[in-house]
Amino acid sequence: MKKTKILFVCHGNICRSPMAEFVMKDKLAKAGLENFEVASAATSTEEIGNPVYPPAKRMLASHGIDCSGKHARQMTLRDYEYYDYIVLMDRNNLRNLRWILGEGHDMSKVSLLMDWTGNPRDVADPWYTGNFQATWDDVNEGCEAIIGKVANRPSL
Repeated sequence: MKKTKILFVCHGNICRSPMAEFVMKDKLAKAGLENFEVASAATSTEEIGNPVYPPAKRMLASHGIDCSGKHARQMTLRDYEYYDYIVLMDRNNLRNLRWILGEGHDMSKVSLLMDWTGNPRDVADPWYTGNFQATWDDVNEGCEAIIGKVANRPSL
């Protein structure tokens, strides 16, 4: 059976997208859903190679989620071709993704995380807001919504 592959993307891949990656992995494991592959990446090169930002890592750890070994990387065109769903954290990420992919690229597999919920909005960047709890709440809501809509759907 083919795995459903999800890539979460934010600006630096040190706060929001790794939080989404590891929250999703945790939720899928707890639900016994094994037919998924989940990762995260950045639209920028600014943080490549850096670990998850300490406050984001602490937020995950406070909920029993380990993100050890995760280092920021930039999304590539190959990622776009490989993953079934490219899930962005905000509209700025969408603009940057279009730059990575180039003009005229099919965007049908691209979405914003909170567009999966009943309350579409950007996931605020806690690097700037300092509010990691708000990011945690949004990421949880978005991941739950994705699972609810994708888990019972046949693989692409």
